[in-house]
Amino acid sequence: MRVVIQKVKEASVTVEGEMISSIGKGLLVLVGIESEDTDDDIAYLVKKIVQLRVFDDENGVMNLSVADVDGDVIVVSQFTLQASTKKGNRPSYIRAARPELSIPMYEKFVAATTTALGKKVGTGKFGAMMDVALINDGPVTIIIDSKQKDF
Repeated sequence: MRVVIQKVKEASVTVEGEMISSIGKGLLVLVGIESEDTDDDIAYLVKKIVQLRVFDDENGVMNLSVADVDGDVIVVSQFTLQASTKKGNRPSYIRAARPELSIPMYEKFVAATTTALGKKVGTGKFGAMMDVALINDGPVTIIIDSKQKDF
């Protein structure tokens, strides 16, 4: 499982002209699920996301988590994060999980993030064409792959 985390001043998701999620200060999390992912990948990434110290403390040092600053989170499924570009110029999505696996995994990811954060998490709409808007704060953008855990 691979995530792209962006610290935002604000973010929103719009589907077919209707805004379905919006937040102020917080994190926009794009999540790509692959066929080999398990509940352990979810647990690892959710813990990292909620505890990631990317918000400034009183001294202007990135030392606080999204939970510490009472920030919000939007989680958007994005299978293209599993793209392989090793051959040619057309990305291959063979590693991306099929919907019968990725939908329940995405739903578990959202539920686990909600529980860990202690408040409702915004979402995109799985499989829909979405307009994702954000104002990146910093900018701060971090990529974490659960298959490359630091021990």
